[in-house]
Amino acid sequence: MDDVPAKGSSSRNPKIAVLRGPAPLPRVKTVADRRRLSWWSHAIWKHKWFALFVIVLIGLGSWQAGRTLFGPAIVVDPVISGDLVQTVVASGHVESQFRVDIGSQITGTVEDVLVEEGQHVSKGQALIAIEASELKAAVVQAEGAVAQAEARLRQLSELTLLAAREALTQAQATLLNAQHTYDRTAELAKNGYATKASLDDAQKNLDIARPQVRTAELQVFTSSPGGSDYVMAETQLNQARANLDTARSRLGYATIVAPRDGVLISRNVERGTVVQAGKILLVLAPAGDAQLVLQIDEKNLGLITIGQKALASADAFPDKTFAAEVTYINPGIDITRASVEVKLTVANPPDYLRQDMTVSVDIEVARRSDTLILPLRDIYDALTGSPWAMIVRDHRAHKQPVRLGLRASTHVEILEGAAQGDLAVPSTAGVRTGQRIRPVMP
Repeated sequence: MDDVPAKGSSSRNPKIAVLRGPAPLPRVKTVADRRRLSWWSHAIWKHKWFALFVIVLIGLGSWQAGRTLFGPAIVVDPVISGDLVQTVVASGHVESQFRVDIGSQITGTVEDVLVEEGQHVSKGQALIAIEASELKAAVVQAEGAVAQAEARLRQLSELTLLAAREALTQAQATLLNAQHTYDRTAELAKNGYATKASLDDAQKNLDIARPQVRTAELQVFTSSPGGSDYVMAETQLNQARANLDTARSRLGYATIVAPRDGVLISRNVERGTVVQAGKILLVLAPAGDAQLVLQIDEKNLGLITIGQKALASADAFPDKTFAAEVTYINPGIDITRASVEVKLTVANPPDYLRQDMTVSVDIEVARRSDTLILPLRDIYDALTGSPWAMIVRDHRAHKQPVRLGLRASTHVEILEGAAQGDLAVPSTAGVRTGQRIRPVMP
């Protein structure tokens, strides 16, 4: 409707507009509609379990239809190219290559134990002190005997030898004088100027002087180096020195020291203990190379050879590994355990490695580079002479014979029967040959 100016109003007055709202919406539901909706709601609620069953049945039917048309979703493994390492896994314990039993060489009472079990020691470090008062007294006595023997030897050189030489000089002078006297007397007696009695006296003096010279010469010889008296004195000195060395050695035995660097792994002595020679008091594990002692299953003996590399880890430190090398294979078999003892050397053992610590070792026995690899779970009849794999082709599972090569703990080498990129169905998937599947990558 148009806007009409009011009667009697001037055309110059503004027009007054009548504002109209939007057209009313049509009614969505009639009363009958609401009644029908209420009846359906009541009916569904009354038969809610039947309705739920119908919905589930429809869902299962759809799912089964999907499986029939496209097959079940199966996780598959691709054949890949890579490096494969075959290992023999075993557990064992840590040992030093040898152990040193430390004991006492004398009988005595332990005065002090200077080390503790598990302590690192250095070569020459004092370990045990044994009471040594008697040993010290024996050393003092031996030192006195040495001093006495040295004085005796100096006496021969400084006194006896000089006196013997003086006596020899005097005897030689007496002999010379007696010889001159005898010669003059004999000449006079020949010419009739001396009596026979005078000649006899000269002869007697000459005979006496000669033995005196020989005696003096012998005294000089025995007192000189190489003579009997000198050799006897020298022997006594050597014996005294040997006794002193023995006494000092026995005194040294009173302090038991470390024969080499290492770790004390056992201590069987305390202060006040009476120890005897040969009794083991301490056990030392020398520093240096350590070795791992393993028991390898007899069936793996043909795979193990000297020089093979291995990677080991201590059970107490599973996140840390260290290198080892096979250095010994026992020629005998432990029949009770059907195993063979194998030893590996650790050239640079880590600091945390301890004696008798349990270790796990992976010994590398073979390696293949750039070869086809498939998880061992994908191989059917792997332990028989006719292994095969379930290979996916055109969304269906097909039985494919394969030839296996190197076998590791979780993977196996494929020599024939599969190519890189082929998809294999695990043996635990429960898939039948020829069944249609939907492969899913892990």
